[in-house]
Amino acid sequence: MSEERRGGRRQKSSRGGAGIAQLPWRAVENPYASLQMATEEEVEAIHRTSMRILSELGIRVMGGRVLDLFEAAGAIVDRSESTIRIDEGMVDAALATVPSSFTLTSRNPSRRLTIGGRNITFGLVAGPPNVHDCVNGRRAGNMRDYENFIRLAHHFNAIHIIGNQVTAPQELPANNRHLDTYRANLTLSDLSFHCTAIGRGRAMDGINMMAIARGITVDQMAKDPGVITIISVNSPRLFDDSMGDGLMAMAEHGQPVTVTPFTLMGAMTPVTLAAALAQQNAEALFGIVLTQLVNPGAPVMYGAFTSNVDMRSGAPAFGTPENTKANIVSGQLARRYRLPYRTSNANASNVVDLQAAYETGMATWGAVMGGANMVYHAAGWLEGGLTASYEKLVLDVEILQNMMEILRPIDFSDAELGFDAIASVPTGGHFFGAEHTMARYESAFYRPMLSDWTNYGGWEAAGAKDALTRATAIWQQALRDYEESVMDPAIREELDAYVARRKEEIGAGEP
Repeated sequence: MSEERRGGRRQKSSRGGAGIAQLPWRAVENPYASLQMATEEEVEAIHRTSMRILSELGIRVMGGRVLDLFEAAGAIVDRSESTIRIDEGMVDAALATVPSSFTLTSRNPSRRLTIGGRNITFGLVAGPPNVHDCVNGRRAGNMRDYENFIRLAHHFNAIHIIGNQVTAPQELPANNRHLDTYRANLTLSDLSFHCTAIGRGRAMDGINMMAIARGITVDQMAKDPGVITIISVNSPRLFDDSMGDGLMAMAEHGQPVTVTPFTLMGAMTPVTLAAALAQQNAEALFGIVLTQLVNPGAPVMYGAFTSNVDMRSGAPAFGTPENTKANIVSGQLARRYRLPYRTSNANASNVVDLQAAYETGMATWGAVMGGANMVYHAAGWLEGGLTASYEKLVLDVEILQNMMEILRPIDFSDAELGFDAIASVPTGGHFFGAEHTMARYESAFYRPMLSDWTNYGGWEAAGAKDALTRATAIWQQALRDYEESVMDPAIREELDAYVARRKEEIGAGEP
């Protein structure tokens, strides 16, 4: 099927003109060595402790098929306690079949993502029950706002992938609203997306609908994945049946799974970072082994979401020094196992303020220095993940674009070293009118989307607008400028028919 039939994304101007200044769409690579915060011996100490957790303590599993798979593979299964214990040999055997990278292809092949190696993918926020903007205030998640966030993700080039329900549309039935959100993902954008893996049915709906949008069969998509999911382990050491079913459905059909323990130090793990990393590692490896028992060679990511709680209130904290360290060391663990690595750049601020900015900035640096291949919740996360924020999305896109430019290698060619330019200007002169400057002035430096670099007088004369006020104007303009990606009417009809049929089946009690 041609790209025109599948639907494509129109090119957007990156600089100049009346549109919002933004960088062009591009694959982001990290050309620099990842930070090594733990020594090799310390990484091995975490590994050894994780192996003890898996072999001596085990993981409790709520799901008979998972018990059967591990038992058939030689694990020690205690059915009375629903606990599985595995040894290092089983872990090593699974790791031997996991690909070190994989691709994700949406309905627009030019937006194919490579996950692994030095590649970095930035994702839209996922999961908040609430929405906020400075015009309409805080409110429950709803489909109108959901669709707006998908439009913004499509418009801003720094966002590469859609998360699992950017906000929950609470006016829709909980048992089938994933179908409406999948359809919005596919019709309002041409990006790949994270599908819901709470049960087999929702995972299969995501797989089937992406295959329809791409004009291919599910079997064909097994060889060229199009959707991904996240399996959140219920730390400490509990793997629920719905997540297990979703994981197995994805793995069976060759779609990548990210296994991410939700480990908050002091609540879901001991308070020490070393213990939290050991537990996170054990839980992640358990899920990774399961994917390979289901389908050897199925793509899978090592997920990390370790941070701490406020010990005075018990509330989650993000963007902390401990969270940043965890992002970095988790990357070392992922590379030890030759696995693609997912983490996040979350913050705990309740509003879009200085705290939201510095916590997100801290966590973003930790993710990038830690060698992340996917930064989940990278744009729009607020209130510890309870709110999807329009203004925060704009702030985050600015942070991500700055990071993209930092990661672009420096050109040290003779022309860039500029000896002749230096020689052409007399001592005490200036380079404003130099030929070297004039040839480069339009693209020499990063042009910010949100920052205001005018002097105080100019800023005051223009209305003295702070960054939050400017962010509101930017998302409003982005929605005005948004252009829906073209989709063949026949494909749209097929998607609509699939959604209608599945709603009837779910209403009749089918999974």
